[in-house]
Amino acid sequence: MEDNNNNHSHHHLESQSHKIHRHNDMLPSTSVLLIIIPIIIIILLIAISLLIVMLKRIQSAKHNGICSKSKSVINNSNRMFIAHSTINIHSSPEVKGGCLHGHGGSSGRMPQSKLRGVQVFTYKQLDMCTNTFSEANVIGNGGYGVVYRGILTDGTVAAIKVLKREGKQWERSFRLEVDLLSRLHSPYLVELLGYCADQHHRLLIFEYMPNGSLQQHLHSQHKQSKNSLNWGVRLRIALDCARALEDLHEHTTPSVIHRDFKCSNVLLDQDFRAKVSDFGLAKIGSDKMNGLISTRVLGTTGYLAPEYASTGKLTTKSDVYSYGVVLLELLTGRVPIDTKRPPGEHVLVSWALPRLTNREKVVEMVDPTLEGQYTKKDLIQVAAIAAMCVQTEADYRPLMTDVVQSLVPLVKTYSSACPSNSFRCNQTVSPRS
Repeated sequence: MEDNNNNHSHHHLESQSHKIHRHNDMLPSTSVLLIIIPIIIIILLIAISLLIVMLKRIQSAKHNGICSKSKSVINNSNRMFIAHSTINIHSSPEVKGGCLHGHGGSSGRMPQSKLRGVQVFTYKQLDMCTNTFSEANVIGNGGYGVVYRGILTDGTVAAIKVLKREGKQWERSFRLEVDLLSRLHSPYLVELLGYCADQHHRLLIFEYMPNGSLQQHLHSQHKQSKNSLNWGVRLRIALDCARALEDLHEHTTPSVIHRDFKCSNVLLDQDFRAKVSDFGLAKIGSDKMNGLISTRVLGTTGYLAPEYASTGKLTTKSDVYSYGVVLLELLTGRVPIDTKRPPGEHVLVSWALPRLTNREKVVEMVDPTLEGQYTKKDLIQVAAIAAMCVQTEADYRPLMTDVVQSLVPLVKTYSSACPSNSFRCNQTVSPRS
């Protein structure tokens, strides 16, 4: 009996000892967990906080990048020109419901949607603006299509260009002009007011230039009086064109090569100030200095730079050559190619180049309608600029910035002698040295 009690007591003590021992073993594990879990939670919270801060910074950086890019403009001599534009010739807006964001309704009111400040029209609206594209409203006709004079519903007079539907080039030309001119703004480029891509129609709406093209005034059989383009007006036109190409070549990244700069693409406003138009053949230049672009030879015979015509290698210097040809037209009143003239005088550049640097012969080649409205000194300077621009070797041609700097003093000299802002002064000065 006593032994049984002793055994029971001993068993009870062993059991209690085992529980106490097991409880003591659990204490360290629980303490560790109580310490580790809060640490893990704190670390996770810190990591989440850092992640949120980083995401906010990335979002803020993107926003600032977009804002700074949209505000990256050059304000130079009262002109606004978007700098460092990323230009994509295939980025014309996609067609939605047969019209680029336009409204297919019958209302004559302007749609409110715009692309980078450029108005979007339906074909029906433009039909109303031009009196059903009346022949009486035609102001231009060429390989690209027909241009009509139209009056928009807000009273603005506009030039409405209807592009010919021919192959892929017409669509490319349309997209390119919309994309380029909606991004690039300069007082020396004709302003794009709007466009229409309603179903198969492709139209471009430009500011109206009341004095038409330089081609009409220099070479048309029905050109205005001989005094419409006096010496001062021609100098100003030459400077305006030089500034337009300077903006395209040197104030955008990458540069824009016009590729079809010619007399008929120089338009004149009411004061005979010039603006460059028609960017359907334009090409985006290389980011590299004087970078060559291999491309299909397009443009107008007589204006093409020799290296471009023969190899298809295009640079901004190709435009400089074309500018030189237009400058020769202003100087001589002749067209680039004229097979009706005597042998040796068919090609303007070939005939003019040896005379431009001859002080006596340069006077003989001047447009007779100018009737001595210049000093011989100014004439020689203009001739020298033209001679440099039409050099056979592209490397010898100047940058358009150099041309601008050379012409500015000549224009200032004439404007001081002829104060009218319109440069329509008809003062005649006998040629003198």
